[in-house]
Amino acid sequence: MAIRSFFSPEKVGKTGLLVDRQHPHDLFSELSVAYSYAFSKKSDLSVYIGYPGEPAPGSVAFMHRPSALANPDAPISHHWNDGTHITFGVATIGYRYDKFKLEASSFTGREPDENRYNFDKPRFNSWSGRLSFNPSDNWSLQVSHGFVKSPEALHPEEDVNRTTASAIYSLPLENDSWLNATALWGQNKTAGQDPENAVLLEAALRLKRFEIYTRYEWVQKSTEELNLEASTYGDHALFPVNALTLGLTYDILTILKTRVSLGGHMTWFRPDQKLASLYGNNPLGGEIFLRIYPGLMKIPKM
Repeated sequence: MAIRSFFSPEKVGKTGLLVDRQHPHDLFSELSVAYSYAFSKKSDLSVYIGYPGEPAPGSVAFMHRPSALANPDAPISHHWNDGTHITFGVATIGYRYDKFKLEASSFTGREPDENRYNFDKPRFNSWSGRLSFNPSDNWSLQVSHGFVKSPEALHPEEDVNRTTASAIYSLPLENDSWLNATALWGQNKTAGQDPENAVLLEAALRLKRFEIYTRYEWVQKSTEELNLEASTYGDHALFPVNALTLGLTYDILTILKTRVSLGGHMTWFRPDQKLASLYGNNPLGGEIFLRIYPGLMKIPKM
């Protein structure tokens, strides 16, 4: 768990940059209202307003992604895909026709500040669009692009163009079992710098009380992201980081509709060889954890 955090910018250092730990999320992660009007069984219009809420860029946020539910770690590619999942000021309009849905959002680009109990000022200075396609009950595909105005307080002059694509697969099995898988790509582009890319592949197999999960990531981390000395590594150098996680959980207790599971995983890293003097050639991290979560809701057949 300590090794994984080395590649996530999450600790307040001398520059104010967060590295080596997860930042806390706001107490209110979403307060929203949504309205849909159906023109027919194949066509409907939707409106969504959140303060805070989640705008259209990216796939579903990792903590709600079926293939990531058993994994307690945030992906190191989080800010390449679903980093806008808590945004103070969101307005989205969407139109669905049959298996396609087109959405457009206006939202606040600045990420939440370090006061986790207040409500940040809504600005509506950013935009995004997303096209989704659900060819069957098992598949969900999306592509999206967004312009994020000044997301970082440390670099208020920098804007980010974020492009993503993802495919999510879910297959229910017998006896409270299922298979979930996700593949996604995200790219951040800032003016005057090379684009930064991230790729994620993950899967989870649930077999009654057991769940086996895995995640692979390839992420391009910059000098600033890793809090490295620019004089040594270059102002805008990019360092590819590979991470592979294998984990297992087992439900040890069920009380009413609430489950408690014991789990653990190992993560193997392969950073750029230029970083070997800092992290080693193949750093390894591990976790043991307890997970408390609600059981799945079952919709009765009509």
